[in-house]
Amino acid sequence: MPDIVIAFFALGLLAGLFKSDLKVPAAIYETLTILLMLALGIKGGLALHSHTGSVRVADLAVIALFGATIPFLLYPVLRHVVRLGAADSASVAAHFGSVSAATFAVALAFADTRALPLLPETSLYLVVLELPAVVAMLFFYRRRAAHSPTSGSLWHEALTNRGVMLLAGGILLGWLYGPQGLAPIEPALIGGFQTFLALFLLEMGICTANVCRPLPLGHWRLLVFAALTPFALAWCGIGLALLLDLPTGSALVLTALCASASYIAAPAIVRKAMPEANAGLAMLAALGVTFPVNVLIGIPIYFDWVMLFH
Repeated sequence: MPDIVIAFFALGLLAGLFKSDLKVPAAIYETLTILLMLALGIKGGLALHSHTGSVRVADLAVIALFGATIPFLLYPVLRHVVRLGAADSASVAAHFGSVSAATFAVALAFADTRALPLLPETSLYLVVLELPAVVAMLFFYRRRAAHSPTSGSLWHEALTNRGVMLLAGGILLGWLYGPQGLAPIEPALIGGFQTFLALFLLEMGICTANVCRPLPLGHWRLLVFAALTPFALAWCGIGLALLLDLPTGSALVLTALCASASYIAAPAIVRKAMPEANAGLAMLAALGVTFPVNVLIGIPIYFDWVMLFH
């Protein structure tokens, strides 16, 4: 049997495919997003609270640099194999270079339920991987398109993104206040993490079905790319985890992040900075294919692969 949170995603997916009227109201979905991102950040901040001195800063720098290189590996494939235009190739590459907070949450829950060892800074992997790839690819595309990149506005859009603010703010609050300071809200916010995630994934299942209905077979190359790329990137993540000598839980989370694609933070930034790109193609690939592949079958497979080396 799959984890219960995964079962909620499958329920939403089936409901969407069968055109049920089931849906999570928009206001509740927005609230769930805020609670989930805050809970993820606070969990990471709490882990850092008593271990600040042991944070492996050099590892975080290497991970961020690796994340920034991913879109440059994918761009030629999208341009010449998938046969997308320059703008769409850059857009999809940016989405796949960035990471999925929901996939991170599922991987973290997977590791927690199996008591896998995690480094205190594991939650920071999401922070350092989410933005560099998007910003690097946008600068690359703008220079190739002879547009002058306005670094100030681009970085402002990236750093003030809602998800980044909630995640970074949660980490800061968890680190500053620690378990005692957060005790009044800990039962509801941290204790309710699995419930937030389950309801969020229910809505993600419905959204995935809507994105893929009807299945755009004319973009079959992109669909194949989105289905296979997570497994290739997962091996890159495993190699990086071995290089950094990460424990099993941290290695699994890093692998799942590398295999994921952003459909929350990246679309907001790319849509504003690259209006000529077809945002629907990136969402089709990231949310319609890669996210369900990772959540339904990918993470257990990545766990087995990680365990081969531990």
